[in-house]
Amino acid sequence: MEPSTVSLNQLATTSKQFVRRLATIGENRLELLAVEMQEERERILHAFLLALGVAAFGLLAGVTLTAGIAYLLWTWSPVAVLLLLTAIYAAAGIYLYRRLTGLLRDWQTLAGSLDQLRKDRECLEKILT
Repeated sequence: MEPSTVSLNQLATTSKQFVRRLATIGENRLELLAVEMQEERERILHAFLLALGVAAFGLLAGVTLTAGIAYLLWTWSPVAVLLLLTAIYAAAGIYLYRRLTGLLRDWQTLAGSLDQLRKDRECLEKILT
């Protein structure tokens, strides 16, 4: 009867250690997730403020350039000036749209946390098999 008690005690001790390690891993992953969420929030805010500045000054530059081009070429052909400016602005809009869709397609949120969770799962599968 003595050996079965020892093995049950060892099993209980091993189970407790496993649960503690699992809880520690879970806690570490939640801390990593919180840090990554903070970094993502700061990066998005920074990108938004930069985009806002670019948009404001780009608009001012565009208005000034438009007025200058229209003033210089108005005597030549008003319709041609307006069509030229429209083509330039459309090309710039298409270029920026393609850049934005590329950025959104390649965006990876919480990549570090997901990678660590995959590694943890693989490690647990190795231990349990």
